[in-house]
Amino acid sequence: QVQLVESGGGLVQPGGSLRLSCAASGSIFITFRMGWYRQAPGKQRELVADMATGGSTNYADSVKGRFTISRDNAKNTVYLQMNSLKPEDTAVYYCNAFIQPTPTTYGMDYWGKGTLVTVSS
Repeated sequence: QVQLVESGGGLVQPGGSLRLSCAASGSIFITFRMGWYRQAPGKQRELVADMATGGSTNYADSVKGRFTISRDNAKNTVYLQMNSLKPEDTAVYYCNAFIQPTPTTYGMDYWGKGTLVTVSS
């Protein structure tokens, strides 16, 4: 059983910063890609940023230059540093990871339960 647990969401004023964390635990053989998605009210879930084990990254155009993804492979933890936050960044942020649980099982996507980020004055 693999679990992803997010932390770090909350209320912040426009222009402020937040740092999200997500730790993967349980039966983990290999963790491949880790990343963050978000879903705003009435909108589809979208990729915010992700990072491969080797360090290559992808960012949504709307967050480039403001958000930075990083990970600690030894701890199976991924972070999202969010700076210069805007009201349109308000959403539930979900951690995602592609993990192979054991040497004899296939890898699959796992999701956290989400953490709410609200950007408002």
